[in-house]
Amino acid sequence: MVIKVFVANVAGSTAIKKKQQEVVGFLKANRIDYEEKDIACNEDNRKWMRSNVPGEKKPQNGIPLPPQIFNEEQYCGDFDSFFDAKEGNEINFFLGLAPRTSSKVASDEKSELQNGELPVEVQDNREDIGSSPLIEDSVPPVKDTKDEEEDPLTEEEAEEEDEEQEGEEEAS
Repeated sequence: MVIKVFVANVAGSTAIKKKQQEVVGFLKANRIDYEEKDIACNEDNRKWMRSNVPGEKKPQNGIPLPPQIFNEEQYCGDFDSFFDAKEGNEINFFLGLAPRTSSKVASDEKSELQNGELPVEVQDNREDIGSSPLIEDSVPPVKDTKDEEEDPLTEEEAEEEDEEQEGEEEAS
């Protein structure tokens, strides 16, 4: 199945150009097979697109504007429908494509596990930790490396030290 995106490569409207670029850019970035069908330079493409957009999806003037998206002969929708599907994370459904397996599926399966439970493949690869000593027992206690002389002085001790230094300076 190939997605067909009907575009106007010689579109006068910047809004239409941006919409076309967004659709094509998304398909390209997500490695979805697609074909661009130019309706500006190919009368057959224009006629086919206009005749295959369902009546309820046509604008009031009866002329659908690009981009229009099809999966082979099956109409998917216009830019607004595409945008809604993309935002709702339903793009595969919108395009009539099989859902992709992703890391999200794997993370959803993991989230069904109970607290502290590990997936079977992880449990099989772990050693029996019941007989091993606690981690706390195997870690040596942290020794305080701070010298006692580096402790901050109390306010009284600091004043006494200042007075001693002043006395020494006066004596010399």
